[in-house]
Amino acid sequence: MAGRWIVVGLGNPGPEYEWTPHNLGFLAVDRFAERNGVRLHRKECLALVGGREELTVAKPQTYMNESGGSVRQLLAKYEFSPGELLLVYDELALPWGQLRIRPSGSAAGHNGVSSVIRSVGTQDFPRVRIGCHPGPDRRGGKDYLLSRMPRGLEKEVDETLDRAAQAIESVIAEGVEKAMARFNRKVEPAAPEA
Repeated sequence: MAGRWIVVGLGNPGPEYEWTPHNLGFLAVDRFAERNGVRLHRKECLALVGGREELTVAKPQTYMNESGGSVRQLLAKYEFSPGELLLVYDELALPWGQLRIRPSGSAAGHNGVSSVIRSVGTQDFPRVRIGCHPGPDRRGGKDYLLSRMPRGLEKEVDETLDRAAQAIESVIAEGVEKAMARFNRKVEPAAPEA
């Protein structure tokens, strides 16, 4: 592992949001934690937290739009710099299942990311964005992001979460640039059915 990392997935707490496009950040961090033997069982800094010495994994338990306060507290408590934060979240601007790793950047309209940027005082932290656009025949937006994903989508979601977990592992092991070269390519996954 290259350096220390805090991996934070964005989502909304509660069973009603669990299987929604807006919770892909939570789901990907859960998959990453499972693959790496991390249990998210401690309640700290308004988040579920787990990890070991060089790796902390967290899911803020505030609502998405208020995630920044939790992230700021986590960075302070565990003495991480913003550059050691890897934020994982859904991205409506990307096609379903496509991944994009970025070293920094604006929130691009994502309210959870806006909250983190405001709270930590910088946009200079890496992120893994998970595409969730429903395709050309359907509109995105709040209703779509907070509605349950169709039952027939389990296989596609499972594959996307595996790739997202691998992307997180790649950033941690090889650095952002190598992970970008490996994962920032176009894939042709199926868009969710209506």
